[in-house]
Amino acid sequence: MLQLTTYRNLQVFLVIMTAIGMSFALFFLQRYMGFSPCPLCIFQRIGLMIMGGFALIAALFHPKSMVIRLLLWLGSLAGIGWAAIVAGRHVWLQHLPADQVPSCGPGLDYWLDTLPMQQVLKEVFAGSGECASIDWTFLGLSIPEQSLILFSILILTHLLILWRIVRPATPKPLAR
Repeated sequence: MLQLTTYRNLQVFLVIMTAIGMSFALFFLQRYMGFSPCPLCIFQRIGLMIMGGFALIAALFHPKSMVIRLLLWLGSLAGIGWAAIVAGRHVWLQHLPADQVPSCGPGLDYWLDTLPMQQVLKEVFAGSGECASIDWTFLGLSIPEQSLILFSILILTHLLILWRIVRPATPKPLAR
């Protein structure tokens, strides 16, 4: 019987979720709906891609060494953890009273061209008016709220992967 929670299957699940999330953002939200991603959205996507990259490496090479598995897990967790933190900040900005919403800034491209990276991060996390606007909802949830739910599920998946790294699945003896 196929066991769905093996190390490799869980890594493949993360890769598939990355592909679905990125496809949804690019093809539906950007191309079909016409939304341009705000700086916080871009940073969430970067975190999701980092997670997906580490998960892809883990799924393709299926390392036997616990140390390598843990390093890949940490890289993947760092990516999705980053995305979840950014999504949490984004949700917080969207729930600020209108008079406390930061004004719109010059944009991420300008910041990247003119400011050092540390200052860019500070500006992005300070947020802007475009990050606080709610352009679309589904089931009463804004895009960052939906993203935060997805990222939370992926973090829980990482806990299951850690369990598989520490306590690998043992094959069951065949019944006679």
